[in-house]
Amino acid sequence: MSEALRGPAATTRGRLRPLGLGAATITGGFWAPRQARNGADAIPSGQDQLEKAGNLHNLRLAAGIGTGEAIGPVFADSDVYKWLEAAAWEYGRNPDDDLLKRIRDLTVVVAAAQREDGYLDSVVQLRQGDEGRYQELVWSHEHYCAGHLIQAAVAQVRCTGDRGLLDVAIKLADHLFATFGDGKTVDVDGHPVIEMALVELYRETGTTAYLELAKWFVDARGHGIIERHGHSAAYFSDRVPVREATSVEGHSVRAMYLAAGAADVALETGDSDLLDALKRQFDHMWSTKTYLTGGLGARWEGEAFGDEYELPPDRAYAETCAAIGGIQWAWRMLLATGDATYADAIERMLYNGFLAGVSLSGTEYFYVNPLQLRGAAYPDTGRSPAHGRRGWFDCACCPPNIMRTLASLDAYLATATEDAIQLHQYAAGTISSGEVELTVDTAYPWDGSVRISASTPTVVELRIPAWAEGATLNGEAVAAGGYARGSGQEFELLLPLVPRIVGADPRIDAVRGCVALERGPMVYAVEQADNTANVDDLHLLPEAPIATPSDVLDGVTILTARGKLGTGHRGGWAYRTDADDSTGPEVDVVAVPYYAWANREIAAMRVWLPRA
Repeated sequence: MSEALRGPAATTRGRLRPLGLGAATITGGFWAPRQARNGADAIPSGQDQLEKAGNLHNLRLAAGIGTGEAIGPVFADSDVYKWLEAAAWEYGRNPDDDLLKRIRDLTVVVAAAQREDGYLDSVVQLRQGDEGRYQELVWSHEHYCAGHLIQAAVAQVRCTGDRGLLDVAIKLADHLFATFGDGKTVDVDGHPVIEMALVELYRETGTTAYLELAKWFVDARGHGIIERHGHSAAYFSDRVPVREATSVEGHSVRAMYLAAGAADVALETGDSDLLDALKRQFDHMWSTKTYLTGGLGARWEGEAFGDEYELPPDRAYAETCAAIGGIQWAWRMLLATGDATYADAIERMLYNGFLAGVSLSGTEYFYVNPLQLRGAAYPDTGRSPAHGRRGWFDCACCPPNIMRTLASLDAYLATATEDAIQLHQYAAGTISSGEVELTVDTAYPWDGSVRISASTPTVVELRIPAWAEGATLNGEAVAAGGYARGSGQEFELLLPLVPRIVGADPRIDAVRGCVALERGPMVYAVEQADNTANVDDLHLLPEAPIATPSDVLDGVTILTARGKLGTGHRGGWAYRTDADDSTGPEVDVVAVPYYAWANREIAAMRVWLPRA
């Protein structure tokens, strides 16, 4: 997001320096058509959806335009601001007069809705008036909405040069600084994001008060502020102070946004103790609470993390927004440490946990991303994937979040240090740092060849994913799980894309004894559309899968493995331990990348299959 596209006042002190706006550009390959559909279809239709849902109506009423009552949830403004951020990044990526007009017209409405003292939240203003401000901050999302406004404002000024929304953001941030903190109102929002936003506003303006307030909000957590409202402190990441926590817990999106904001504070203040705490939390999350797909959040109840190794595939919540928050956190940890582990995590979340949330057309979405759907699944809630992908949701946080991530994706590709350029994610395009321009030619992730040409001799550091055993750089073997350093003008990185059968950690009870298929950064799913055998009854044999290019689903590489059908040896409530349930006939098992499932029909799908 905006943290990767620095303004002139940026002061990030991490090991790696993000590149400036437009310094990295995706021009082809895997991601370019997805960005194109996002800009041409998703963002315009997103504004239409916000109009239909009433989000824009609320802001107009607060601005004194029209009549009526507030519509929708209390956090309705936040989806407008995420859309504005997406539109700004898209304009920076691909300038368009119509899009700029949309941005400016909506900015005028937002500015008119702001109160004289800087306060802005249309739903609270309309339903509760000035006396209702911050009375139920645990649920009102007032800081959450403010945070998304600030992020949109920073994106807008950097991509368009317009200061209209930035002036609103500064006025709102000044109001927050005057209202909250030691000796003022001691309270924190139930949904973090203001922390990230205030640090980014500090980077844009150089105003240290915003960094101070962000630090205060981070340190105020875990001291019972929210618990006094009578709600679960763990749900709000308020049970344990951030500096003392050893893992993440509670609502997965809240936890990710708080951790990302804390990482921003650690970066800007040089707080090594805070950074060390975040390292411990990320490592514990990644090793015990993360799905194979990079999905985060095991429980539908509370949209929350579960206990260690509580990762049921069929009941996985794995909200799309949580994957986005995970990417944001991992990016900041990468900047701070230069550790390839975080770039590997970003890759896994991008290609799987995040990308599964949007259709190939770019305009239909999943809120929830399970790793299994049974053939007879009933869609008992509006967010159930058994409905199929949907054009919008009653709680529409995910669609505009996807839009802003795709529009700003270029910024996650590379960084720089004084003596080298680091490539973290591989996509066809160009990367500029100082006087050096790199041209990247690759069909990754379908092909493991990455060719890089430099305009002048330079030093590059290329991430070698942990799965890429046998990788070479200019013909020389390089170790997986780190960065390979090379100098010159021409580089050829070869990453072996050998299909893999991976086993489940036996501590994950729900998939003990199961295996899954991977190739490169992709997790694969077995979907009924590609298999004549009943997917619910398949067992996988240990034979090596075969990778084959195809024309389906925008041209994915499919994997074909061998499996057996189960014979249904079941004994009522008790499964017969003396029966082999994989003694049926052998069959081909066809798998497609997990992100592409449910683009043809809604039927059985599973990532984990029992071993035959």
